Amino acid sequence: MSRNVGKILLSLTLPLALLITTLVASPAGAAQSVRLQYRTSAPGATTAQAEPWLQLINDGTTTIQLNQVKIRYYLTGTETYRFACSWAVVGCSTVTGHFADQEGPAQYLEVGFTSGTLAPGASTRDLQLRFYRADWQTFTQSDDYSYGPQTSYTDWDKVTVYVGGTLAWGTPSGSDPGPTPTPTDPPPGPGGVLFDDFSYTNSSDPRLAQRGWTVRSSSGGPGVPGATWSPSAITFPGGLLTLDSRTDGTAGGTVHTELSTAGRKFFEGTYAARVRFSDAPTSGPDGEHVVQTFFTITPLRFNLDPDYGELDFEYLPNGGWGEPSNILYATSWETYQGEPWQAVNTHTEERASFAGWHDLVIQVSGGRIKYYVDGRLFADHGGIHYPETPMWIMFNQWFIDLQAATGTRTYRQQVDWVYHARNEVVSPAGVLSRVGDLRAEGTSFRDTVPNS
Repeated sequence: MSRNVGKILLSLTLPLALLITTLVASPAGAAQSVRLQYRTSAPGATTAQAEPWLQLINDGTTTIQLNQVKIRYYLTGTETYRFACSWAVVGCSTVTGHFADQEGPAQYLEVGFTSGTLAPGASTRDLQLRFYRADWQTFTQSDDYSYGPQTSYTDWDKVTVYVGGTLAWGTPSGSDPGPTPTPTDPPPGPGGVLFDDFSYTNSSDPRLAQRGWTVRSSSGGPGVPGATWSPSAITFPGGLLTLDSRTDGTAGGTVHTELSTAGRKFFEGTYAARVRFSDAPTSGPDGEHVVQTFFTITPLRFNLDPDYGELDFEYLPNGGWGEPSNILYATSWETYQGEPWQAVNTHTEERASFAGWHDLVIQVSGGRIKYYVDGRLFADHGGIHYPETPMWIMFNQWFIDLQAATGTRTYRQQVDWVYHARNEVVSPAGVLSRVGDLRAEGTSFRDTVPNS
């Protein structure tokens, strides 16, 4: 469960006299002078991803606010690219990147920062960036204005730096309008909320469909080929969504379970659920590679669909996918293809038992995806893995493969409630407070999230 993707950036060489001229001409003044160095870890003329590494250096006498800095790397052509930060000393969570068109067959990658400062005489040190074509085709980078083949850091004036909207370093290529503002988090609500405490009678309760839920009965993946997805294996004892998946060691005797929102109307904001994972089966011998989940997802329209997205909590009580024992994954997906298998994702994992009840929270905002377990930050992802289109909310439990055991074994996952706040970043403690308030007022269901 891992994947790698990318493409990258920059370079610069500027005589001292030109540097001084540039800085004096800049309203930022001689006291604030910046210099950019570039190298690449993918020097080939043709590549699957460009990999520019940058360093921004403050040669002046005043501190620079990094949220006032924009860096531009210029490309030839009109292909659609994706940006990613592989690693940065200042933290990839503070690094942004987007592409903008120029006149003619040209564009640039604009890199910015959400926070941080650069003191006089200091350097950002490595910004290990990359970009790649959205269709995963190789491309020629040697004709890009900002490209250089050097693998050691060099001053490079073919990448520009703006401070406070004013050119402070480098020579632009082509039309070069003023830098765009750094994206900010969406404004706080009210954007609508979804809350459900699963007070249903059974999987045939008509209120499930009325309230926008689908109990899966269709065949197909994930999991054991030929297995059944059974609505009858989903129950609601005591107001708990209960998924009972079972297998007798054969495909025909394997039952998976899934509950999903019918509408794909969930995008940025906060997702939360109180979920009970289990290590041991409720009946039968242990040892199956079972996956217990809470996640959001969009459909894959075709292999390596760039608009695909998926944000997962996945608990494997008995391991699987090469893991020998229990492990919890938080995984953010850019895309994938089925045959041959190619996964483009990033994940964080913790090898420990997570049996029992847990409050799971996913915050999606400002280019970052943050996963919390019981109020603790578990994972922080972003870059190309940030979702691009509205998603479904889902819970399912399924078997990766079949083990050589005898007799039917049943595994159980339960969910107490689910909550989503559209366009709001709600802390884990805030989620619990809101859910407590809803329950105190006797609300068992609320959905004010508009259809996308």
